[in-house]
Amino acid sequence: MRKAEIKYLDRTAGWLIEDNDGYRFFYYKAYLESQDARPISLTLPLQVEAFACRTMIPFFDGLIPEGWLLDIAARQWKLDPRDRMGLLMHCCRDCIGAVSVHPLIME
Repeated sequence: MRKAEIKYLDRTAGWLIEDNDGYRFFYYKAYLESQDARPISLTLPLQVEAFACRTMIPFFDGLIPEGWLLDIAARQWKLDPRDRMGLLMHCCRDCIGAVSVHPLIME
């Protein structure tokens, strides 16, 4: 299982988890309860229930570099270009836009 903290404007908005069942994203309860909470994407509206998908959730897949930039990232960090969670966790800490991805160490 791999887990990443998802931040919106440097605030913890939720977590993305990859496990044997696929991918799940859920919003942090404190974030949902804050008065200025905003969805990280129109496709991921604010809700308590987790969003689940067998493949990478499309919004997060869209953050991953493509083309020549993907080739450079895969070579630099020795990543499999098909490892969507690995790419997301290595390449999306400093994305363009308000959302960033921060890997969490799981034991």
